[in-house]
Amino acid sequence: MINFSDLSFIFRFLPIFLCAYYLLPSRLRPLILLVGSLAFYAIGDSRSLVILLAAVVANILLSYGCQEHSKISLFLIVSLDVLLLLSFKFLAGYGSEFGLPLGISFFTFKMVSYQADLYMGKIGKRPGIFEVAAYFVMFPQVISGPIMRYSDFEKNKLISAKEDRSKALKDRIPVYLDKIEEGFVYFTLGFAMKAIIADYLAMMWNDMGTIGYESISTPLAWAGVVCYSLNLYFDFWGYSLMAAGIGVMLGFPYVRNFDHPYSSKSVGEFYRRWHMTLGAWFRDYVYFPMGGSRAGKINTIKNLAIVWLLTGLWHGVTVNFMIWAGMLFCMIVFEKFVWSRNEKLLKIIGRVNVLLMIPITWVIFALPNKEDLFNYLGRMFPFTGIGVAINPGDFAKLLSMYYPFLFAGLALLLPGVYSFFARHRRDWPVRVVMLVLFWVCAAIVSTKAGNPFMYFNF
Repeated sequence: MINFSDLSFIFRFLPIFLCAYYLLPSRLRPLILLVGSLAFYAIGDSRSLVILLAAVVANILLSYGCQEHSKISLFLIVSLDVLLLLSFKFLAGYGSEFGLPLGISFFTFKMVSYQADLYMGKIGKRPGIFEVAAYFVMFPQVISGPIMRYSDFEKNKLISAKEDRSKALKDRIPVYLDKIEEGFVYFTLGFAMKAIIADYLAMMWNDMGTIGYESISTPLAWAGVVCYSLNLYFDFWGYSLMAAGIGVMLGFPYVRNFDHPYSSKSVGEFYRRWHMTLGAWFRDYVYFPMGGSRAGKINTIKNLAIVWLLTGLWHGVTVNFMIWAGMLFCMIVFEKFVWSRNEKLLKIIGRVNVLLMIPITWVIFALPNKEDLFNYLGRMFPFTGIGVAINPGDFAKLLSMYYPFLFAGLALLLPGVYSFFARHRRDWPVRVVMLVLFWVCAAIVSTKAGNPFMYFNF
């Protein structure tokens, strides 16, 4: 499998692709993006390439009915997309040898959003076949998102056409280099989150599994909650920044997927800031069409329940994802209809939920094996057995090895740290630091085996 932190991708695939993308005529860019993306996908999961191509062809053919505002065509293609996704989710959840096709959760959601926007008239002139296919499979997003809307994809075409009319190639090259440099800064920050923070915290989490969840001390169990929460956050935020950075290199708008969720005041706000493109997708294509929160308390609760059930199924069909989604649904309902009656109480409980309960739900998210999950929760809350004292030295030992990465992750939770970067990312000192950081990350990655991004599993 190839991913964005592989040196073969960074130093071979991406430079070759960027040269072809910008030096060949811009009218060929959809085709270049399509061919390059299919090549990227085939390297990652050649067995599933046929499934991806079949889904692309079916969606393009049936989109003609959606353009004509046919509810039957919309229902048919959305049903096929959802059935494809759920079928593989169930097969993967129950031990299929084939496994989950790479990126199926993300490319099917892009297909559904395209069909819905086409039906609702949000996409005007019918796009070309190569443009639609390139949108479905574009390599910065096909594996783990973010879930870009077609309207954002289309902006690239308009910008490219304007550039072609206004300048000769030699005059456009500085513009292209500026886009690449801008995207490189985002890419490097994400690269650092992945290679320096997430990967080392993944080692700590794996070391805890090697010890055995039934054998870790209570302090280490709680440190593990922090460890896994930061690991997941910086792994996925890092990926999102790298994907967004590549998109900016190609001239697409920057797609923001995280907005400092751990500074949120409630669980509802947290999930509006976490994996923002997925949350917006469920809001616009599931929650709002069902009535949202406009049809009374009972219907609002029902709509929230459906959204969170689908969110759990989107991640997987195993019991732990259903428990995870159910806990979050309950916390959001209580915040919305019970704790909200007292603003001060909501602020206190909302903060507790974000900083304590959400990290606990990540443990449930992380451990699909029931025995592992019960053992881990038993060590977090040692009400029976020998209590806290089991293996008391493990906490100090692991913390002495991994504390720099824990502290770095905790520091980056502060919104001001990233805001400083965002404000000054065009300043030359920041760009010099990013260049040095890029080579540090490349050196780190060159000394260890590739560690796939965690959301590749979904």
